[in-house]
Amino acid sequence: MRLLSWNVNGLRAVSKKPGFNEFFNRPGVDVLGLQETRCQLESLEPELAAPLGRWSYFVSPALKKGYSGVGVYTREKPLNVIAELPDLKYADEGRLLHLELGRFHFLAVYFPNGQRDEERLAYKLGYYEAFFQYCQKIRRTKPVVACGDFNVAHRPIDLAEPEANAETSGFLPEERAFVDHLIANGYLDAFRTLNGDLKDQYSWWSYRGGDRRRNIGWRIDYFFVSEELRPNLKKCWLEPETTGSDHCPVGLELAF
Repeated sequence: MRLLSWNVNGLRAVSKKPGFNEFFNRPGVDVLGLQETRCQLESLEPELAAPLGRWSYFVSPALKKGYSGVGVYTREKPLNVIAELPDLKYADEGRLLHLELGRFHFLAVYFPNGQRDEERLAYKLGYYEAFFQYCQKIRRTKPVVACGDFNVAHRPIDLAEPEANAETSGFLPEERAFVDHLIANGYLDAFRTLNGDLKDQYSWWSYRGGDRRRNIGWRIDYFFVSEELRPNLKKCWLEPETTGSDHCPVGLELAF
């Protein structure tokens, strides 16, 4: 199975950019998770809302239009589809889609950004914990594959300027501790598990100052899989050559 994840920074906008159609219709992709779609289903063109040969699902914010949003396209009909976390405190921003597939639970998630203020950082940390508890619950029935924009760089190797960002949300100790917590409880960062300490590997770049051209970036987009799927991990990669967003896609290949 081949899976792709991409924070598109606006689905309607990116769909009009060069190369998107080739990406979206790439053969051999079984599941595609998109984050920060920032649109309502009714505003999408038919080829995006319901492409031939794929099941499609979307969640958008209940309160704030044109913000956040997640979409998933899959060639396998899900057994069940759940939008948002069960905790109502975290259920109105359009941040999570859970598809129960035959072999695993697939979660596409767009985690909050904590840069606005202390209150928003606290919300982000609370979302992390609620997400972890939800994964633990569903993992009792089958393995978990979670992908998306986690809005955190785990280790210094995961961003170009760790010293300069030591006090920046996205690299704070309490945010990085969430990734430590995931790994300690049997969730594998698929990219690092398969590629080791490969340097200069990033998935997000600021639009300012030519950061992408100079590869001054952060790796904040991930595939995490529960330990039960370790034997099935075959390949995990980044696609910095795919443009159109300030993020790049992440890919995962599983063999069963």
